[in-house]
Amino acid sequence: MTDYAIGDIQGCYERLRDVLAKVDFSPSRDRLWVAGDLINRGPASLETLRYIESLGDAAVVVLGNHDLHLLAVALGGHSPKRKDTLHDILDAPDHDRLIHWLRQQYLCVHDEKRNLVMAHAGLPHIWSVDQAVACAREVEAVIRGGQAQDYFSQMYGNQPERWCDTLTGMDRWRVITNYFTRMRFIAEDGSLELATKESADNAPPGFAPWFTYPRQDDVKVIFGHWAALEGNTGSDRFIGLDTGCVWGGALTLMNLDSGELIHCDCA
Repeated sequence: MTDYAIGDIQGCYERLRDVLAKVDFSPSRDRLWVAGDLINRGPASLETLRYIESLGDAAVVVLGNHDLHLLAVALGGHSPKRKDTLHDILDAPDHDRLIHWLRQQYLCVHDEKRNLVMAHAGLPHIWSVDQAVACAREVEAVIRGGQAQDYFSQMYGNQPERWCDTLTGMDRWRVITNYFTRMRFIAEDGSLELATKESADNAPPGFAPWFTYPRQDDVKVIFGHWAALEGNTGSDRFIGLDTGCVWGGALTLMNLDSGELIHCDCA
């Protein structure tokens, strides 16, 4: 078995199939790790979602902010945004099955053997791996359970801006969600700055890219979400795989054992 990780697909189904063809990917012997944002903005969100779902155990998926947005529209009473490309999913005859499958996916995955974590936006320095996984499992249980409608109706927002162990309820779940799916710039105390989407060199005063802070472990982190990085973090430990396919960049696949990067240009 060969394990590959891929960055934000965002409905770029043809490019997904093209890059998988480059490594002769087969779900019978290989596995695909998807770092979130399977859908939205690209031209073929429904086909992408159906394909990843069809892989079964050959796919390891974490949810990104666009995936959660679909769930918020489907379950939480929110309306699609002007630039969304979600209508084909919402109108599909297998809509209920696909939404149910998406709700079963993760916010954070920890591969102990490889000493590797995958989360859509990354791993904040204020959390150990064990704490991050525990926080992820807490919100995953909400998304999968009877509180999902209330969670998705209240998911959006930038407050609280910082983690505290004593947070409860929706405040707690929202800040956990923001760390895993929206984080780019963060302060030393863990405060999130969620407005800035530019490159790492354009940090607001008092903030820095999350991957520039020291950690107490040597875990590797695979993430997506930050297309402006173009995959560049300046570190072999923090591997950004969102190379902006939906914006005309490449779709990037990584062999998890060799580290080889395989690109498929999207122009």
